[in-house]
Amino acid sequence: MLTVSSIPTWADRLNAHCFCMSVDQNKLNAVLEKQGGVNDIWPSLRTTHPHLFADNPAFVSAADMDAMAKAVAAIEKLSKLPKFKDLALATAPLIAYQDFGPRGILMGYDFHITPDGPKLIEINTNAGGAFLNAVLVSAMQACCDEVDRAFFNKNPNAFSDHIISMVNVEWALQGLTRLLHHVVIVDDDPQSQYLYPEFKLAQALLERAGFLVTIADPSELNWDGQSLTCQGTKIDFVYNRLVDFMLQEPDHEALRKAYESGTVVVAPNPHNHALLANKKILTLLSSTNFLAEIGAEAVDISALQVVPETLLLTAENAEDLWRDRKNYFFKPLDGHASKAVYRGDKMTKRVWDDVQKHSYVAQKFVAPNERMTQSTSGPQALKMDVRLYVYSGAVVLQAARIYQGQTTNFRTPGGGFSPLFIV
Repeated sequence: MLTVSSIPTWADRLNAHCFCMSVDQNKLNAVLEKQGGVNDIWPSLRTTHPHLFADNPAFVSAADMDAMAKAVAAIEKLSKLPKFKDLALATAPLIAYQDFGPRGILMGYDFHITPDGPKLIEINTNAGGAFLNAVLVSAMQACCDEVDRAFFNKNPNAFSDHIISMVNVEWALQGLTRLLHHVVIVDDDPQSQYLYPEFKLAQALLERAGFLVTIADPSELNWDGQSLTCQGTKIDFVYNRLVDFMLQEPDHEALRKAYESGTVVVAPNPHNHALLANKKILTLLSSTNFLAEIGAEAVDISALQVVPETLLLTAENAEDLWRDRKNYFFKPLDGHASKAVYRGDKMTKRVWDDVQKHSYVAQKFVAPNERMTQSTSGPQALKMDVRLYVYSGAVVLQAARIYQGQTTNFRTPGGGFSPLFIV
């Protein structure tokens, strides 16, 4: 018998059968050149990053998009409640307690779309790909005028305007009175990072807005007790792409001290991560009883039904979780980029014994939906997830990631970042 959840949506049909939009390679190169300020950047990227961009866009229903947006807004609203903050910060390092005001630019919320609606899989403070996805949308070619009118955003400056606004708002929220001039994009050995091309896009975008912008390794930063500098120039704002979320590594000492002094904006920062992106947060958001206890409104509790059951792995529940492991994913509390993540039905006893020695959560397994793609051997079904780039609870950009295997890895022919269109 058919149920409402088993009836395919238009988005499902398009993901299964639509191949009428694709990347215009020449247009993509032109847009990358214009936005990144580098000539012939795409031919080089196609060699070094052959699976960065998927061949086709993906689709999501308006109802699922609305559910995801409501969940995001509810989460960021609840993160401001005193009782939520107290529990979220209870086991965090001291550096996470200080709230200087910034909300964290380009938060990432990752979802799987299921027949019963979207399910929140992950929250990230330094979600990659936004600048690349903004370019990718501009390089899509449609098969006809009707498709072009139906799906394409006619405001090419919308994303740039959002980014500039975010930076200025974060600056204002910290209450610094000097002129915001020097922005530094920080990551460990940035040129070796797979998403380094988007650092260049971010640099060019902010430079067009009038800022001095430097891409730097944390070792290039210097703290003299009053100012944070890079290459002899005082830093005002740090766009933080580090995965050392609490700035605890020795090489990050200058940035840590500057952040603790409150004299430089760091976005996103340790406070943002502790409140929203530590995996422990998913255990709170998936507990209806907890949400009711802290005074969450009924509408927000309803919105958070998108969060799969997530449990802290403890000595008390370890035996039950091992027995039911095929129904769970196991993730480290402070993990990132799917490192040390295990699907229960593929986990060996040796791995399980090691997992129990560390801080993990068990998240109910939610299978991703699929996007059919065309390959040289014919149609191919690939996995798909949805990433929402968010600022202060509002969606700035949506995108899909198309892949094969356990996690997104940018190694799948035909896969990669994909524009996500709302049906």
